Amino acid sequence: ARRLRVTWDIDGVEASDEFDTVLVAVGRDAQTVGLRLDLPGVALDARTGKVVADEAERTSAPHVYAIGDVLHGRPELTPVAIQAGKLLARRLCGVSDERMDYDGVPTTVFTPVEYACVGASEEEATRALGEEGVEVRHSFFRPLEWALPHRPDNACYLKVIFERGGRERALGVHLCGPSAGEVVQGFALALKAGCTARHFEQTVGIHPTCAEELVAASVTKRSGADPHKRGC
Repeated sequence: ARRLRVTWDIDGVEASDEFDTVLVAVGRDAQTVGLRLDLPGVALDARTGKVVADEAERTSAPHVYAIGDVLHGRPELTPVAIQAGKLLARRLCGVSDERMDYDGVPTTVFTPVEYACVGASEEEATRALGEEGVEVRHSFFRPLEWALPHRPDNACYLKVIFERGGRERALGVHLCGPSAGEVVQGFALALKAGCTARHFEQTVGIHPTCAEELVAASVTKRSGADPHKRGC
């Protein structure tokens, strides 16, 4: 297969390599310059140009709030902006004091084999709790629907991150496989409700689905055992 040579420059240092596939993810810039937010005293992040706000979406200027993609350090997702806007409106009207929870937001990358996640990554959980405070269950698997067209074995992957010790609370769910977004949306609700490792173990899977692999996963990274699944 033809490979692509890519050359890049980071801080004046040039490097190059060859790849089978190149994914271009350019991101987005905040168009805040023309808004003259300096006049009311709204602070912007020097690097991104996005609005800096606190946990209640309140900016550095009194009575000025910001929601959505323009906020610095917040997920650039439309459902996040909608939810944050609803909660802000309720607080301003005095009918609720609930704030947006930005930690448990699920999201999906719609690549040919989808990737979806909710909660903490393994790295984030380890930074917060230390290596001894985190347990990771993982598995490589092949969806049963791939058997007849003879697609590769163990081409999909999942990872469930738990608190080690205590309640063994679920901290994050990660799935790379067909319809990953549909699957993780449901697990996002479970994480929001505070589910634990025991809840995963007690849940009966729907066979044959990719979702059942998440509740069936038992191999931990700590064990060093082979996480590749055999059979269905």
